[in-house]
Amino acid sequence: MTDTNNTSDMLTGGNKGNAQLIYILYLASIIVGVTSIIGVVMAYLSKDQAPDWLKTHYNFLIRTFWMGLLYSFIGLLLMIVLIGWIVLIATLIWMIIRCVKGLGYLGRGEPVPNYQTWMIP
Repeated sequence: MTDTNNTSDMLTGGNKGNAQLIYILYLASIIVGVTSIIGVVMAYLSKDQAPDWLKTHYNFLIRTFWMGLLYSFIGLLLMIVLIGWIVLIATLIWMIIRCVKGLGYLGRGEPVPNYQTWMIP
């Protein structure tokens, strides 16, 4: 019976392993590309059933996806004037730092402080 509850918790977002998987999918998207889309869908599906401290991680992950997409789009537009490479590299570094810091908070069982920031918490 406990195995069913653990599986149910993981699928509904009540387990921090789900958030950890999403962070890993985001980092894998650096190489694979599409895994972040899977991750953001999982975050949207999991955030409502999660405890409050874990909701901060899901909201942080959702914001990371959309802001990363925005920064990448701006970088691509700025490729015309050759400054786009700098913006894209900065976006990549920004995303890696956000994911690593988020994983650190998750590993300690802490909520993400100031998860609504556009920068790094």
